Amino acid sequence: MTQMIYPTTNLKATEQLVIERGEGVYVYDNRGQQYLEGMSGLWCTSLGYGNEEVVEAAAQQMRTLSYSHLFGGKTHPAAMKLADTLADMVPVNNARVFLGNSGSDANDTLVKLLRYHFNAVGRPEKFKIIARERAYHGVTVAAASLTGLVPNHTHFSLPFDALGVLRTGAPHFYRDGLPGETEEQFATRRAQELEALIQAEGPETIAAFIAEPVNGAGGVIVPPPGYFEKVQAVLRKYDILFWDDEVICGFGRTGADFGATTYGIQPQLMSLAKALSSAYLPVSAAIVTGDIYESLVEPSAAVGIFGHGYTYGGHPVACAVASKVLEIYERDQLFARAADTGRYFQQQLQRFVDHPLVGEVRGVGMIAALELVANKSTREAFHGNAIGGHCALRAQEHGLIVRAMGGNSIALCPPLVITHQQVDELVAKLGKALDDTLRYASDEKLLSQD
Repeated sequence: MTQMIYPTTNLKATEQLVIERGEGVYVYDNRGQQYLEGMSGLWCTSLGYGNEEVVEAAAQQMRTLSYSHLFGGKTHPAAMKLADTLADMVPVNNARVFLGNSGSDANDTLVKLLRYHFNAVGRPEKFKIIARERAYHGVTVAAASLTGLVPNHTHFSLPFDALGVLRTGAPHFYRDGLPGETEEQFATRRAQELEALIQAEGPETIAAFIAEPVNGAGGVIVPPPGYFEKVQAVLRKYDILFWDDEVICGFGRTGADFGATTYGIQPQLMSLAKALSSAYLPVSAAIVTGDIYESLVEPSAAVGIFGHGYTYGGHPVACAVASKVLEIYERDQLFARAADTGRYFQQQLQRFVDHPLVGEVRGVGMIAALELVANKSTREAFHGNAIGGHCALRAQEHGLIVRAMGGNSIALCPPLVITHQQVDELVAKLGKALDDTLRYASDEKLLSQD
């Protein structure tokens, strides 16, 4: 053991797995054991491991300019290139780009920019943000408050009220649909619940609605057809901004450039990270419309500065790496490849629909989850989250890294460069882990009867 405090970990019960190196879609531990990385690390290593073009881009930038900041109007070519590339890519009108280091700080930045904007235009009362249950938006104080997951809240005494965080339901039809309700009706009900919340709070007090196109850490919740269309109609009606958190879904994960493209979202704010650099270095982007940016200009002049920024925001090496990654995505048509492989991936996962332990198989593109249940016909959940963790450990024993999410869902998010043959390998190893877990659940009498 080391003196580290491990993040997002059971600090009492978890054993170490020491990963020493990676190559392609595989990582290797300090005993030489190979694992297929079925989660792209933490949803981020889209290009896989050991890409020499990216390594060389980092080395070249380190030789040229290893560090420079963006304070006081200073800049450098790597940051300018990345910001301009992103502004051209994203579906945000006249986009302006603020560079940071992580998805959490991108979302923290946007919380502050929203407040700055509405103060600047004389509407200081318009600061509340509607977030969703089972959403994940990061773990800094503001981002964790937007997150809708209990472990990210418990014992942290987060300032929900001070930040104006409101909560609405997740778009999970399998768990939250009513008896006899269709997916269309469920989507309509979720939009109606959103509208009722807006009316109760007062639309003049609500700045934005934040959503991931697909809830990631909340269990890979894929929205039902029509959900975002209905939600956006409500937001337009009440003059509320759409904040699109693309930290997980961005850059090919849903089989398109952005989840916004997949689901017809027209955002005014976006947060990007993870696959932006394929996790070769930490980098993020907080993006706003030109109109929002223009509202910041005069107040910053009156104060003397726009008082927000990070020491490592727009780090030249991180920016150079991100630009090289984006170049590779485009040159190698990785988003189209992800769409093709994603169809095969989702098709192969359907073999688990009839598995006695699997209640739902859900996914889109190159992201998916299997929800494990104690009773398939009644959808009864297991008590606690131990069964998902057990399945993840069994998968690890078979040479596959997956992640157990709350509610005993097994998340899958392999690198976009995975081949069909490697998808078959992933599915075979996952099947073994599920069978092992079924035997365990049966032996421990964790399954329930109709």
